[in-house]
Amino acid sequence: MRAQDSRTRTEPGHVVVIGGGIAGLAAAHRLLDEGARVTVLEAADRLGGKLLPGEIAGARVDLGAESMLARRPEAVALAREAGLADRLQPPSTATASIWTRDALRPMPKGHVMGVPGTAAALSGLLTEEGLRRIERDAELPRTEFGDDVAVGEYVAARLGREVVDRLVEPLLGGVYAGDAYRISMRSAVPQLFEAARRHDSLTEAVRGIQEKTAAGRRTGPVFMGIEGGVGRLPLAVADSLRARGADIRTGTPVTGLRRVTDAAAGTDAGWRVGTADGALHAPAVVLAVPAPAAARLLRAEAPAAAAELAAVEYASMALITLAYRRAEADLPEGSGFLVPPVDGRTIKAATFASRKWGWIDAGNPDLLVVRTSVGRYGETEVLKRDDADLVDVSRHDLREAVGVTAAPVATRVTRWDDGLPQYPVGHHARVARVREHVGKLPGLAVCGAAYDGVGIPACIAGAYAAVDQLRGDRAAVDELTANPVQSLHGGAGE
Repeated sequence: MRAQDSRTRTEPGHVVVIGGGIAGLAAAHRLLDEGARVTVLEAADRLGGKLLPGEIAGARVDLGAESMLARRPEAVALAREAGLADRLQPPSTATASIWTRDALRPMPKGHVMGVPGTAAALSGLLTEEGLRRIERDAELPRTEFGDDVAVGEYVAARLGREVVDRLVEPLLGGVYAGDAYRISMRSAVPQLFEAARRHDSLTEAVRGIQEKTAAGRRTGPVFMGIEGGVGRLPLAVADSLRARGADIRTGTPVTGLRRVTDAAAGTDAGWRVGTADGALHAPAVVLAVPAPAAARLLRAEAPAAAAELAAVEYASMALITLAYRRAEADLPEGSGFLVPPVDGRTIKAATFASRKWGWIDAGNPDLLVVRTSVGRYGETEVLKRDDADLVDVSRHDLREAVGVTAAPVATRVTRWDDGLPQYPVGHHARVARVREHVGKLPGLAVCGAAYDGVGIPACIAGAYAAVDQLRGDRAAVDELTANPVQSLHGGAGE
């Protein structure tokens, strides 16, 4: 890390990006395209945020997010621009299961984020009583829900709690580590929200989405990975940024953010960005950090925005990666399984990484790599256990679910404390208020997972919109605020 001259200076075309996660790196990428001089400041000693490459027993794996939505263009396009085009790979299998009612049951098709178009779509997953409850939807009067509603609350009112508890909850929980009865339908499943506003029946609304999806069906995979892990993406982007002249500094927390005026002219002169090594001056700043850090930095200049961001809640979770000798363990076909909280298990999901990603299987033929996750919003006791205990509970649940009794040859526990922002009812309105307050300050924009979606394409789209905003174009910001990016595809439950 280079020491900075404590003297401050303002240079035209200079933009400071605070945050070296995928949103900050994407913003820097777009800024360089537009001819800016860019400095990226990251508090941690590494770049990438929740994208973290690693290894276990010699196998390259992701220790954070492991795939990206390919039905949105931003993430795949950025990977190609960063030189990873020949490493993009779809999952080897798209089949998955739900571990519920003491059995692995095939993931249903014919649903939108767990919400079926017909009761028959969930046959085999729900009880007969649960299926009959879905069929009552067509007879119920319209459910009014105003400007927003919790996904679980609305779906349970229309189709019964069993649909939510057995399918919607684990699907949404896998994305947000949240509670379906709190998560905003408008922010988390905007396609379903808009369809539900147009129809009296929820199943009719889902069938309408499915018909539209079928009419405009695109070919190609829904999700995409990167050989060696999605965690390679931020590293490749950073290499590209450096090659194009960007100044990237890790281990450099920002201690203050203040507007500066030209005393003589009485005009705005940009921003002073304080660090332990001195201060930088720049006409513009992109703030691409989690909500609590953004709240702290905005407190002096945008107290109303800071107060909104300070109220954003986060969920913590842990990922447990286990490597088994292939000769000693066997796994079912498919990419893994989700676990409904209602079943009372400890793990909330398991990914059969060696089955899901071809490069792991091809490069490590003697290993089977499995990844489990624990922790949801409000569920903190399990995360107080030490790493050995988390490995033990993962092994217990894997034994119960798929019969793996062998001892792993290696394990890794990766903790993501306060890793996933929560999108409760009213989240879209909070984001709009934050951007309204921030928009009053020239040369400042915000982006990241706390705003328009937690997935990689959403973070990149938000970063590009933030850069547009700096040059006076708010169209993309306004569109994202009104229509967040879904973190899972909203199609027909492929």
